[in-house]
Amino acid sequence: MTVTRAHPGRNASPRTARAINDRLALRLLQEEGPLTAGQLKELTGMSRPSVADLVERLQESGLIEVVGETGEARRGPNARLYGIVADRAYVAGLDIRIESIAVEIADLLGRTVARAELPVADGAEPARIIEDGVALLQHTARAAGAASGLHTVAFGAPGLIDPLTGLLRSSAALPAWHGDLVDEVRKRLGVPVLLENEVNLAAVAEQRGHPAGDADTFVLLWIGGGVGAAVVLDGKLRRGISGGAGEVGFLPISLTGELPTATDCDNGYHGLVGSRAVCGLARSHGLPAGPLADAAAAGAVVREALTAGPAGQAFLAELAARVAVGVAAICAVLDPGRVVLAGEVGQGGGRVLAELVGERLARLSPLRTLVETTGVAGAAILRGAVITAVEAAQDELFAPVRG
Repeated sequence: MTVTRAHPGRNASPRTARAINDRLALRLLQEEGPLTAGQLKELTGMSRPSVADLVERLQESGLIEVVGETGEARRGPNARLYGIVADRAYVAGLDIRIESIAVEIADLLGRTVARAELPVADGAEPARIIEDGVALLQHTARAAGAASGLHTVAFGAPGLIDPLTGLLRSSAALPAWHGDLVDEVRKRLGVPVLLENEVNLAAVAEQRGHPAGDADTFVLLWIGGGVGAAVVLDGKLRRGISGGAGEVGFLPISLTGELPTATDCDNGYHGLVGSRAVCGLARSHGLPAGPLADAAAAGAVVREALTAGPAGQAFLAELAARVAVGVAAICAVLDPGRVVLAGEVGQGGGRVLAELVGERLARLSPLRTLVETTGVAGAAILRGAVITAVEAAQDELFAPVRG
């Protein structure tokens, strides 16, 4: 358990000092789990009377409650354990793709309580998709027991999110219903609705899953149906002036020598390592790749190649060479020291693909760069959306408690 001390400035008012101590105590209860008043005193460095006032204040606000007692053998009654009231609020994270809508409901501690997914048929009517998406969110929230409604909703979507307006910028390559669904949820639910690029959310999940200090600077490279990157420098997610930091699918790297355009990245890095390219490459090596060339199919092809003998090894080596070209370009500009492979292809290739990319990268770039696979198991975008929604809800609910 890490010891943290509360150090309000000498000139801080009593109210400011209380606010600082309240937030510190709530953060400790979130990170460490239930604690006794004595443990809070030790971790914060506060006096016993101040801790007693803090505990009473947070209980009266409905943010913490007694969740048990210590089992230590000692004279007198056991010490009470205090924990955050996790069901004080519920949040939702959504991952909206071209082919599906996924939703996850979580409590105030970020613990998943319900999850559901809705496939989106090719050519489906946008109005029907929006209606079904809103219904999916509402039904999943009710199934989770969030009868009083959701506190905050966070969406992850492909494309550019304007940092000034928070709106999804239209793109000819993406369906218009993505932004319309966000707007409809905001209108109907009347709660804070956040929107973030989906790869950025995957990086949020990656960052929170690492020990403090281990994820201050890295680039997460998402390879799936689309190709994108998230840039985390000095602990902060960098979105760029127009929200386009990490749009590496448009890197002018291709097999044909042709160039991408502002609205089409098929002749860019996307066309080199995206799902269609991966499935095509697999077929050229004699590996079975079905008619579908979506993210799931590409991920399956890569996983199967791991045990497909010489043909699989040759495929993985060529795929790694393609991936490494884009990674070298990223590193030449940012020099992050660490690149995380994620997405259906990056995760499907696991440690083997990461090592092959690292070996190839070492021949292309003089910069020392660790290449590894993501440490987030499962739905990284959903997890990042939930984390974002939880932190926003906590920022409001854990605001200075009056007293």
